Amino acid sequence: RSRGRGQMPGSNDERENTLNSLLVEMDGFSTDSGVIILAATNRPDVLDSALMRPGRFDRQISIDKPDIVGREAIFKVHLKPLKMAKDVDPKKLAAQTPGFAGAEIANVCNEAALIAARRDKEAVDLQDFQDAIDRVIGGLEKKSKIISPEEKKIVAYHEAGHAVAGWFLEHADPLVKVSIVPRGVAALGYAQYLPKEQFLYQTEQLLDEMCMALGGRAAEEIIFNKISTGALSDLERVTKMAYSIVSVYGMNEKIGNVSFYDSKQSDYNFTKPYSDSTAQTIDAEVRKLIDGEYIRTKDLLSKHKAELEVIAKELLEKEIIFQNDLERLIGKRPFEHQTSYQAFTNTNGKAKEAEQAKEVDAEVKAEPESTYSSSTGSSDSSDKEETK
Repeated sequence: RSRGRGQMPGSNDERENTLNSLLVEMDGFSTDSGVIILAATNRPDVLDSALMRPGRFDRQISIDKPDIVGREAIFKVHLKPLKMAKDVDPKKLAAQTPGFAGAEIANVCNEAALIAARRDKEAVDLQDFQDAIDRVIGGLEKKSKIISPEEKKIVAYHEAGHAVAGWFLEHADPLVKVSIVPRGVAALGYAQYLPKEQFLYQTEQLLDEMCMALGGRAAEEIIFNKISTGALSDLERVTKMAYSIVSVYGMNEKIGNVSFYDSKQSDYNFTKPYSDSTAQTIDAEVRKLIDGEYIRTKDLLSKHKAELEVIAKELLEKEIIFQNDLERLIGKRPFEHQTSYQAFTNTNGKAKEAEQAKEVDAEVKAEPESTYSSSTGSSDSSDKEETK
């Protein structure tokens, strides 16, 4: 841990002495001793900078959360011990679990097997996996929770507002399902989306996401002329996003191309990197941005009020509706976007064809010589396959 962090000036800490000794020993290794030191941490932000200097831990490998290809490979590992139905496709599961780490994927597989066992099934099918993903994302389903009809109606219109706003916004993520079944501690309903695997976001995309998050609150106001506390998590997300747009990403005209984000996140920085007048300007711009997007969301939902009513009634009747239900009720989405799942399956097909062609070439080359060369060729191709 970084020396001098969170301590009284002049104090003596045993851990600091240990770190100093470690640094001295790491510098003292001779080049021909053949000693390699490996270390791992999930808190690189608190490490002492002296540890990272050349000659010490100078080669760093960061392991991020897996992308859609990585998730498919991890699913294949954890699906091996399970007895699965034919409709289970690891690609589909990988697309439905964006942002999941390996441990969460293992948890989904285990949960799906438990759900299938509770239902006395011979094999784990796709429905069990979808229920398991819901369980991991939203928490335990609480059908025993007693909700008054008025509250249920508010939740239905709130979630329908999210669904309609996302459906008619170009840059919003495609919807997977909407549910008004209570889950976890406080969630009375939720909408699940299928985000694209992307690392750069443009201003329009962020604004459309804000609109989609405000859809629930806007729908309540349009239908009931009242608002409820149900939009807490939406408002929290929108506020963070608005402050990021204005003060972190430099996407605001008045503030300009300035970022007040501190990537080092020093503990000693007790002052804001801007003046009080700039702070007031940031607050005013954030408020203006959120108000503008809320008006835009209300206008959009007022225009599509008929669709909002249809989806809310269907939710009250069925409790859970899927993307194909939305297409049946309000027509196809006006914007055709290839989802990460579709893009992945299309490119994967081409990759498989190329792989098969390479394997055929390898077999042709390996045929004439001894058995040793052919076995080496086959092991090479399997290694390549695993790496891919």
